[in-house]
Amino acid sequence: FTEIPDVKWGDVGGLEEVKRALKESIEWPLEYPGLFEHMKTRPPKGILLYGPPGTGKTLLAKAVASESEVNFISVKGPALLSKWVGESEKGIREVFRKARQASPCIVFFDEIDSIAPHRGVSTDSHATERVISQFLTEMDGLEELKGVMVLAATNRRDIIDPALLRAGRFDLQFELPVPDEKARLEIFKVHTRGKPLAEDVDLSALAATTEGMVGSDIEALCRTAS
Repeated sequence: FTEIPDVKWGDVGGLEEVKRALKESIEWPLEYPGLFEHMKTRPPKGILLYGPPGTGKTLLAKAVASESEVNFISVKGPALLSKWVGESEKGIREVFRKARQASPCIVFFDEIDSIAPHRGVSTDSHATERVISQFLTEMDGLEELKGVMVLAATNRRDIIDPALLRAGRFDLQFELPVPDEKARLEIFKVHTRGKPLAEDVDLSALAATTEGMVGSDIEALCRTAS
């Protein structure tokens, strides 16, 4: 179990569509369970965030954890892998067992491509294949995931096993693109909030001249200037 990070939606610059979708699919089911029952529907089981490094995938997960005010388990993908036979699968089982006990709960898998690559291309004694099989049965097996939302982030969606990406597992998948000028301006505003800026600092001009930069680049720029 992790300490809830102190990140709010206002700390995430741009990405308005993704933020809205995350609120709808994670916060609404927790706030209005009666309405979901009335409509005879269920919230998505899993949400995958993918895109280039530095576009804010982990930051969004922190904001979700902080804003939804439910239990939050953070798992670093590579940390689950073990050289001992059966230990990696046991790690996956343990994560989901704890999540069920702590529901309502969000489980966040960072760098999920490390534990769920395409089956059949690995050379490590079928360990990753067994891990993927365990992951699939936990998400969509006989034991239902009630009150547990799986959130995952990756830079390499192309190497994740297709069985994991189908509807019913990761129902929603959001690509976090390199920010456009409007989004870059929002990110500049977030990272210069409260800083004693000189009068001649024009954030709009900075946003216009930083094409191709992602959120982490802009954060580093503001930190260097400070």
